[in-house]
Amino acid sequence: MDIVVKGRKTEVPDRFRKHVAEKLKLDKVQKLDAKVISLDVEVSKEPNPRQADRSDRVEITLRSRGPVVRAEAAAADPYAALDLATAKLEARLRKQHDKRHSRRGSGRTPASDVAVKVPEAARLNTNGELAGEEAATEEKVPTTRIGSLEVQGEGPLIVREKTHSAAPMALDQALYEMELVGHDFYLFVDVDTKQPSVVYRRHAYDYGVIRLNSDPFADGTPTDAGGALGG
Repeated sequence: MDIVVKGRKTEVPDRFRKHVAEKLKLDKVQKLDAKVISLDVEVSKEPNPRQADRSDRVEITLRSRGPVVRAEAAAADPYAALDLATAKLEARLRKQHDKRHSRRGSGRTPASDVAVKVPEAARLNTNGELAGEEAATEEKVPTTRIGSLEVQGEGPLIVREKTHSAAPMALDQALYEMELVGHDFYLFVDVDTKQPSVVYRRHAYDYGVIRLNSDPFADGTPTDAGGALGG
């Protein structure tokens, strides 16, 4: 297994690289996930002096033949951030390890049963809006066009594009993998409906699901289907 340490808009000293190798104990990681292939550690620095207590950020990404596991943390120095991120990574690996051994033989929740088993699952009405909720009235703000994008307000604009290849999966697997990467939402293709779908965290342990239908007769007029996930 390889450990790759890189800096994003910052230099990574050799001393820190050695510390990463000592901190991320490979035998412990491989014991929790025997299929691990590599560990990527990315270090970045926030130049804003008002965020000095969170100026250094460390993101650890574990790639294996199973789901990607990611953990990140920010602190006043990279060593403290690495400690926090490592603790999160180990906790998620333990959770994955325990669930892998406890879920054998358990069934999955088909998409048709989501509304019954997840009462708070979000539904879209015919206008592409969250059912039962009114769209918030937006104040008019200045709009600036940058390339193919229209940016409202003064920015700042940060564009980061990612494309992933993924096999269709069931809803409970999408929830599980969302927890592993520590995000509040997860994009996936539903194995039952074959629809692009997003599962997202709402309140406490409640989750919502948004599915996207392709309309071959649509004229390209923008809708509210890509709105905020909250609510």
